[in-house]
Amino acid sequence: MEYRFELALCAALESPDRVVARQLGSGVTRPGARIVDVCVLRPGPDFDARAAISPDRIPATAIEAAVGPGEAVPVAEAFDCSPERATDVVDAAVDAGYLERERRHGRDVVRATARYPTDWIGSLTAIENKPDLGQPGDLAAQLRYDVALGLFDTVVLATASYVTRAHLNRIPDPVGVWRFDAETGDRDVVREATPLSPAEPGVEIREERALRTDVSLVAPAAKTRKRRRIGERAYGKGWRPSPPACTHAQTTTDGRPYCGHFDRVVDPSRECGGDCPAFASASPPPLDRDRLRASHSAWVADADAGPRRQAGLSQFE
Repeated sequence: MEYRFELALCAALESPDRVVARQLGSGVTRPGARIVDVCVLRPGPDFDARAAISPDRIPATAIEAAVGPGEAVPVAEAFDCSPERATDVVDAAVDAGYLERERRHGRDVVRATARYPTDWIGSLTAIENKPDLGQPGDLAAQLRYDVALGLFDTVVLATASYVTRAHLNRIPDPVGVWRFDAETGDRDVVREATPLSPAEPGVEIREERALRTDVSLVAPAAKTRKRRRIGERAYGKGWRPSPPACTHAQTTTDGRPYCGHFDRVVDPSRECGGDCPAFASASPPPLDRDRLRASHSAWVADADAGPRRQAGLSQFE
């Protein structure tokens, strides 16, 4: 249920003035400690410049390297990491169109194809999905983590449940609350989110115990780097999964994987395959994710052509 709820919410939120992505790591001192269900990126003033570089994720190590669009720099001087790691990063950055590489005097040298824009992310919203508040799991701890760290501009809880005062009292005050109907796409704002402070120091909760909470202090510069990495990941990844390779597989008009046998959206990684009694191997149905994403969001498929629209800064509608 939660997977279908998540995809329906992504489809409902996607619009030409924002980028929507799923399942992004948001831990700073421990990168894998927190995974955000849905992230919504609103464009900043330099969004068009970023979109013009590449439709793909640009590796963070390449962005942070001592290399720009001016004179070419030897790879060994540009990257403060092992030669093997530097080679992998350069390969990925060249594939993404951010770096150009050539051979000079027996050494690889690189230069950036464009100056990386510093203000292309307008805001980031983290959304935690919990369709059934009767089974909250670690919800309260996850939201406390997000609020204390303050990495995102706003944090929202999305649920299908009726939200009571008791529910609201267990949720940190800055967290916004939406009641979302996955069948109709209707969304009611139960409580508006209070803006957090990404430019200020944050507190990353490492472990909570009965009488003790272990934390790490996170400096603004570390949060800025992480926000850029999240933005790049969101821009390159999107939210649409690949449909299953089954004769019953279909896709909805907005690109969600659908099973004709069970007549519903499915999670291909968990529900499809040999363990499904109706599974029959076949080529997956066609899905032009790039076309759908380009037509439904601020993401630009053809970087060489440049952005086709001025990205806006509208609120959720």
